Amino acid sequence: MPVNNDNPLYEELMKDYDTALDHSGINGERIAKRLYELSQIGFVQVGGVKRPGFSDEEKAAKELVKKWMAEAGLLVKEDGAGNIMARLEGKSNVAAIASGSHVDSVPNGGNFDGPLGVLSALEVAESWKEIGYLPEKPYEVIVFSDEEGSRFNSGLTGSQAMTGAITELEMAQLRDYNGETLEQVLAHYGSTLDAFKTAKRDLSELELFVEVHIEQGKKLEKADQPVGIVNGIAGPAWLEVEFVGEAGHAGNTPMIGRKDSLVTAAEFLQTIPEFPKTISDTAVATVGKLEVFPNGANVIPEKVKLLVDIRDINEEPRDRLIDQLVEQAEKIAAKNDIQLNSKLNTRIQPVPIAEELQERLAASLEKFGISPTYIPSGAGHDAMNLGRFIPVAMLFVRSKDGISHNPKEWSSLNDCVTGIHVLKDFVEDAMKR
Repeated sequence: MPVNNDNPLYEELMKDYDTALDHSGINGERIAKRLYELSQIGFVQVGGVKRPGFSDEEKAAKELVKKWMAEAGLLVKEDGAGNIMARLEGKSNVAAIASGSHVDSVPNGGNFDGPLGVLSALEVAESWKEIGYLPEKPYEVIVFSDEEGSRFNSGLTGSQAMTGAITELEMAQLRDYNGETLEQVLAHYGSTLDAFKTAKRDLSELELFVEVHIEQGKKLEKADQPVGIVNGIAGPAWLEVEFVGEAGHAGNTPMIGRKDSLVTAAEFLQTIPEFPKTISDTAVATVGKLEVFPNGANVIPEKVKLLVDIRDINEEPRDRLIDQLVEQAEKIAAKNDIQLNSKLNTRIQPVPIAEELQERLAASLEKFGISPTYIPSGAGHDAMNLGRFIPVAMLFVRSKDGISHNPKEWSSLNDCVTGIHVLKDFVEDAMKR
């Protein structure tokens, strides 16, 4: 396998790998090679990847995974939203057990967020092929489109399409970073808006969905455990706030009477950190994206658009926080004689994980000598959308320093493969029920 000298991912993964973990058909080197090969698609020099949803890079990553799926003996299909579904028939024609994640990334994202869940789900099927195991029930590996939301400022697009959670109005309102509509983006990707609408699936075909993901936090690291159990998924809401003032010459316009949208936005930004702590211990609000128009050095900004990411593991306090931030933005805009436009791009219900599923995950962990650690997920996942309709479970894999959405994102191959063993045991147990 040729190795990109700028990307030492494969060697780093293999360097401290304990080959004793290679058993029951699971192969750590196969995982390392596949993580490396995916890391080459959309590779950026700082060490991470850039694979926006519905981009050529995301599509190329999906095509590579589809090739691996077919080689593992799975029947591969793709719906109009670009979701990949690879199926292995079982002994009985009943609802399937499913697992998977996504392969798109945030700008300059890491190599584990998304791909680890996809490759873990696929490795379960690979292991069965190695040992000649035929599951009692059908098994599906699913790759969802545009989970991260870097394309439209509205994430989980593929799983929303699969569950029918996205409305006609929301489809019509979507605009990407180039100003293109969903229909235009889909046309470039190789699909159509009509095909996208047919992606809604009869979810009675799935008995259970389980997702493996890096933790994106430090609880497992502090507990010195490789894998943990998610006990609930916070529901994200993305509030788009637009301040509209009046452009003017930076030199000729007096300070008094200016309608500077950026100064107003900055005032609002400074107040945001004070609000979540008044709502709950688990509420958070973050602004990571801000656009200034016309963005000229000698022009008073006419318009500023920003996105507030608001989350909590409970819906009522999360929605109360949204209302308070909108009210605060209105108050500051009015004080500065600035027009305010606001809308919610995403509002997704938090999803608790059933206690019975947590207990079954704990039993799988304990088989490998792992003490169960229970962790709420502050991040949204495709499992969250499916969890509104079918039972879902999640496993977290230890993440070094809790870093994610960053080229420094790292989970050791030992931890990744341990997570796959736990997933395999949990899925095999589900097959017998």
